[in-house]
Amino acid sequence: MTKETKFTLTRRTLLAGAAAGASVLAMPNVLRAQDRTIKVGVYGGYFKDSFDKHVFPEFTNATGIAVESVAEPTGEAWLVQLEQAARAGAAPADLSMMSQVAMLKGQSTDLWAPIDLSKIAKADDLLPQFINKYPDGRVAGVGAVAWYITLVTNTDVYPEAPTSWGAFWDPANKERLGLLALVSNSFLLEVTAKTYFGGTGILDTEEGILKVMDKLAEVKPNVQLWYRDEAQFEQALKSGEIPMGQYYHDVTGLAAADGFPVRSTFPKEGGISDSGCWALSRASDKADEAQIFIDFMTQPEIQSLMSRKVGTAPTMKRSVLDLTDEEFAAVSSDIDPIIPRYDLYTTKADWLNQKWTELIVN
Repeated sequence: MTKETKFTLTRRTLLAGAAAGASVLAMPNVLRAQDRTIKVGVYGGYFKDSFDKHVFPEFTNATGIAVESVAEPTGEAWLVQLEQAARAGAAPADLSMMSQVAMLKGQSTDLWAPIDLSKIAKADDLLPQFINKYPDGRVAGVGAVAWYITLVTNTDVYPEAPTSWGAFWDPANKERLGLLALVSNSFLLEVTAKTYFGGTGILDTEEGILKVMDKLAEVKPNVQLWYRDEAQFEQALKSGEIPMGQYYHDVTGLAAADGFPVRSTFPKEGGISDSGCWALSRASDKADEAQIFIDFMTQPEIQSLMSRKVGTAPTMKRSVLDLTDEEFAAVSSDIDPIIPRYDLYTTKADWLNQKWTELIVN
């Protein structure tokens, strides 16, 4: 995921914004009547509905600032809209929930107004990977939500859970895997680098990337499906037709809770942590309200609320949260995660896609 690559009718798709064409949910009159307002762009469908129901009213009750929520379109269309509007001095949303790749692309045009961490009471409790910075140190975005891609298996086929991503390379798993099809949403380069090369530092050079791709190519005999359609893989995983692969931790957990023979495992090398940031358009005149909003959203109790009600992983240290072990495990893990190398998907996108097609999914 990058988040914008999910388009099938699963809960994860709705989190991603596949239903983002829906009209903005009308807020109650009492909220619209407030003197101070802020317009917030979020992924559409279930995700937006959950924020409208569980999160934004809490913010308004606490601050008196009304929220007008805007369903963001999918892909990079929202980034393009924000950039075009900013050039005209307008902001279709003041704050937006943006993918990490979109954050980097927006930095190149100085789209994001800097955020003042000194005005965020719990800034020291944010996990560092969720603070997005310009090269000069200005804070471009602060973690809004996070989610995990993990190693998933059908429990009828695999009574014992695998412990390592290395299971993907095991000859015993020939033609048993379902893997995400794109270099930019599977993050399999990072998985391979962490599993076999001691970390993602080897991806700093093209020579290193090619070494990692050579190792990843060894997994091809085990792959039955390189998938773009999440629903296709999810159904095959449930049935046991494709009994192992990579998928979204929360969606797999929901399927297991519904009685399907599936499990999600955080390998010893870590699950893949993907995320979105709150980012403020430079054209917005709501900087003060935006700071108040981000401060509110980074309160531990609100992070816990979002994990319970929206199904997102917290962007803060676990020690400050009031989630039970069961609640935390439903959305996250204490194992150090694999952090995607988002920089590669902006600086080397064309080259990576070419080599990925030649070496991996050909």
